[in-house]
Amino acid sequence: MSVNAIADKITQIFQHQGFVKYFKNTSWLFAEKVLRMGVGLFVGVWVARYLGPERYGLLSYAQSFVGLFSAFATLGLDGIVVRELVKDESKRDILLGTAFWLKLMGALAVLVFLAIAVNFTSNDSYTNALVFIIGSATIFQSFNVIDMYFQAKVMGKYIAYANAISLFLGSLAKIYLILSKASLIYFAWVIVFEGIVLAVGYVYFYFKNRRHSELDTEKGPLGESSSVSTKNWKFHRSTAISLLQDSWLMIIAGAAILLYMKIDQVMIKEMMDAKAVGQYAAAVRISEAWYFIPVVIASSLFPAIINAKKLSEELYYARLQKLYDLMVWMAIAIALPITFLSDWVINLLYGEQYNQAGSVLMIHIWAGVFVFLSVANDKWFYIENKAKVLTFKVLLGAISNIILNIFLIPLYGITGAAISTIISYSISVLWSDLLIRNIRMLFIMKLKALIFYNFFNGNFSKEEKNAV
Repeated sequence: MSVNAIADKITQIFQHQGFVKYFKNTSWLFAEKVLRMGVGLFVGVWVARYLGPERYGLLSYAQSFVGLFSAFATLGLDGIVVRELVKDESKRDILLGTAFWLKLMGALAVLVFLAIAVNFTSNDSYTNALVFIIGSATIFQSFNVIDMYFQAKVMGKYIAYANAISLFLGSLAKIYLILSKASLIYFAWVIVFEGIVLAVGYVYFYFKNRRHSELDTEKGPLGESSSVSTKNWKFHRSTAISLLQDSWLMIIAGAAILLYMKIDQVMIKEMMDAKAVGQYAAAVRISEAWYFIPVVIASSLFPAIINAKKLSEELYYARLQKLYDLMVWMAIAIALPITFLSDWVINLLYGEQYNQAGSVLMIHIWAGVFVFLSVANDKWFYIENKAKVLTFKVLLGAISNIILNIFLIPLYGITGAAISTIISYSISVLWSDLLIRNIRMLFIMKLKALIFYNFFNGNFSKEEKNAV
């Protein structure tokens, strides 16, 4: 193929309406994530330096404790509602209204769970106050149903706008608190403030977008007006039952994911102290700052993998293998330099008071290899309709993380928690594949990505998908 032919082909791709639509949508979401990483990390580090390890540890602990129960606020509905909106937008108001009230009830249930759970901790009244203030922010997450609407309509810019405004105002509030030497509890209230701003932003752009709705002049399935307005949202019991029947596995999987992402800091607080949590949280904040990258890339590339499945199984698995390879390469490219510069990075960002965080960052950053792989891996499970298997894998990872923490934190302190994280992630993402016969080929594919097999030996072969 000549250079001119290649150039013409590229031009055709970039002029294709579908490509332009999805590329713009992904670009908005990616830009918002990059902005959040930059601004969030800068302000977050400033907050950590101001509060110091002990108070920052209390704030991080409260957020992690609430995070253990936040799956019940989302109810695993997000992807399901988006799917249903794409299938039949005439049900928009019923779907959004039902999902909104379900999420609101889920948020209230979270507050009840928190009230029960704190009785089994060693928390004092001040720490419990932090927990309940931060927990109340889940109520405003009910308005995230509008996010689902924008996802279904491929209008990522409105999601980016709302999140950027929340980030900007929340960051200004935190900077004001630092400069005015405010107490810790006000920083908990800022989390609630950010939730309110995000909810208001979603509602504002939802109304602003009414002129774009294709159904403004149509009638809904029950004859009601289909104009874009929250006033038209309706709760339907049968729709609620249908949504929950589809989402119950996602609730369990979501709870398990949050459990093994948040349990470390909760267990460190109970087994050590708040200062140790602050040291650990400072390292984890840097380590996890990169986790948006695989999400954006997988979301962008997976339509091509889905289309490949329609053409041939060989092409489908070849593209999946390349995605695995790409994820591992990116994760290692991030982890290697940070491993050798961890102490310098911590000292530069947080100062000497966080001198224990460097050893944690050096280890925890390698969990990203399995996190990057898992993002690509999870997409395969959804395509192949193997949600039960995915839930089992995540639960196995969560349980192994808790067990490992029980043994390793007393032995190695916060470094032990980082080791537990890597081992449990590897169990969930990689080794658990060996326990189930019909997904063992995924183990081979991931292992080849981890040992750079295709880099040294050429492309993926058709026979691998039939491996036992």
